[in-house]
Amino acid sequence: MARLSGKVAWVTGAGSGIGEAAALALAEEGAAVVLTGRRAAPLEDVAARVRAAGGVAEVADADLMDAATVKRVGALIETRFGRLDVLVNNAGLNITPRRWAVLTTEGVDELVLGNLSSAMYCVTVALPFMRARRDGVLIHTSSMAGRNVSPLSGPGYTAAKHGVVAMSHTINMEECVNGIRSTVICPGEVVTAILDKRPNPVSAEERARMVQPADVAELIRYVACLPAHVCLNEVWITP
Repeated sequence: MARLSGKVAWVTGAGSGIGEAAALALAEEGAAVVLTGRRAAPLEDVAARVRAAGGVAEVADADLMDAATVKRVGALIETRFGRLDVLVNNAGLNITPRRWAVLTTEGVDELVLGNLSSAMYCVTVALPFMRARRDGVLIHTSSMAGRNVSPLSGPGYTAAKHGVVAMSHTINMEECVNGIRSTVICPGEVVTAILDKRPNPVSAEERARMVQPADVAELIRYVACLPAHVCLNEVWITP
């Protein structure tokens, strides 16, 4: 049985990795999916696969680091569907020059906008839809770097992902009275394109031992399908 039939899910970073796998999983559950990312071509590929399986997919390519563009995606969702039930707040990035010795102000902006500001922009667009129905689930991809401080991910990424964790918990504190639940997922190493930004190359053998995007997508599917009286606040998923 399609547990999300009649519902609408907005997935960011949907052109690859966790976002791609999550979009396909939610579509399998019957949700109409809105696919957002910076590159239209990968989104169209994901959308084609959803439609080929009989699902509904809408492509809304956008740079989520621009607040006005995020609002335009919200307007598209309103026009096309008139509702939003699930936000998978998955878009994120890292950069190669990540140590303080080489980090620039431009790098700081990219890390904060790409990981924290963009996520908060999407939340501000999603919440009015959910308040109107007194129901909704927000699922945010943070990182183990959002809970543990280490040199591996760099200070900018680490600080921004800590912010995503805090953001999710504040949503539950304020919006629980509106029937809205927020879950932050903190993956360890996952095989996504972000690995290609590592200062040191990651071998195929190392990637094979890591969590796969489909593993995280199954967790996202589980959270999205939980009954309305259940809130799974935070989950760690690691190799």
